[in-house]
Amino acid sequence: MNSPKGIFRVVFLLVVSIALSVAAGAEAGSVAAMPGLKEYRIERGLSEEGRGCIECHAEQTKGIVADWAASRHAHANVTCLDCHGAGAADTDVSKAHLTFGETRISPVVSPKDCSRCHPSEAAEYARSKHANTLELIWKIDPWLNHGLNNEVERTTGCSHCHGSIVKLEGGRFDKQAWPNVGVGRINPDGSKGSCSSCHTRHKFSLAESRKPEACGQCHLGPDHPQVEIYDESKHGAIYHAEGDGWNWGAAAGMWTPGVDYRSPTCSTCHMSGVSDVATSHDVTERLAWETQAPLTVRPGDFEAWPAVDHNPKRERMKMEKVCYACHSKTWTRGHFFRFDVAVDNYNEVYYKPAKEIIDDLYEKKLLSKDKPLDEKLEIDMYELWHHEGRRARFGAAMMAPDYAWWHGFYELKKGLMEIEEQAEALLKSGQPAKIFEVKGSGGDTTKPEFGK
Repeated sequence: MNSPKGIFRVVFLLVVSIALSVAAGAEAGSVAAMPGLKEYRIERGLSEEGRGCIECHAEQTKGIVADWAASRHAHANVTCLDCHGAGAADTDVSKAHLTFGETRISPVVSPKDCSRCHPSEAAEYARSKHANTLELIWKIDPWLNHGLNNEVERTTGCSHCHGSIVKLEGGRFDKQAWPNVGVGRINPDGSKGSCSSCHTRHKFSLAESRKPEACGQCHLGPDHPQVEIYDESKHGAIYHAEGDGWNWGAAAGMWTPGVDYRSPTCSTCHMSGVSDVATSHDVTERLAWETQAPLTVRPGDFEAWPAVDHNPKRERMKMEKVCYACHSKTWTRGHFFRFDVAVDNYNEVYYKPAKEIIDDLYEKKLLSKDKPLDEKLEIDMYELWHHEGRRARFGAAMMAPDYAWWHGFYELKKGLMEIEEQAEALLKSGQPAKIFEVKGSGGDTTKPEFGK
């Protein structure tokens, strides 16, 4: 028989051998697990020019090629030139790019370019408020029309969401206008908008555009806090609790409530195809009210940008059908009844009385109409509808009680009291309101050309 010492020695050596083997394997595994630089292998039939673009940009701008390679475009052999290739009549040709060869390309990819493959989506987008929002704000925005903000403030603020007018000067892009992906951007080819506002280049992800964060890039803050309102709602609570497990990448027309997702996002209600309600890139569809306007009106009656062929009953029915995918008719109709009552409450109790007070002061020359936002009462009236009034209406529409009440109707009450107090003081004194110098003024008030 083997001695106990001999047996112990064999066992000890075996344990050490196993430990060394595990350590060696772990070290080898750690080396293998270290992330390496991914290389895109061109294995599909691409044109020589298209292949050249990819090979060059794989060295120069790796992130762009990585995004494109993961996109449906790449899988369908749609290359850089299919979107960026410039025709003989195009004026926005990159001179810098021509130093690398004869290929004419444009950095600006417009909805007109996208329409070659996505004609319906481009046509729907073209008629929407999104595509025309730059023209819309130039029609109604006092900050622009009266030069009350300067070019720096317009470029860093307004233009990021509403869009810029992309121009070339001496063959070079105007740096005040480019780069820009605003939804109402005016492109050199005359088309309006930027598809990459929502489907960011170069992946153009369906999943990204379906999530509320895509809309929250612009729809947030004191005047239109839709993404914050969504976060407060039950819909948002479910999304944040469970959304990581939903099937965000389902094919267009196949994204199904109760199967791919449990709770709607912005795109579900306003754009996605649900039941027999067709997908649309016109976000004005399915709206019965224009709740961002000073006085709530029907979208077809919104003077600054009236919706074409808009029937509020028909569009409300579309929105209700979206709700029916998860809710009963009793629940859905009850919600919209309360929303309609909230709209009427805002119009009759707050906006109309405040407007009557302000109009009376203008008539009595106690307020000046020369510049609309250089007196405190004018600012207070502006915020009454542009801030508190919108929050009350949006909160009621999207089931966010804190926004409907504390950020909305409560602030409307306080704001109306302050307007009444200031108006009474002016009427008592008979002296016009103090006119302030609006700091940071100086923006060009010349209305631009708005494309085709």
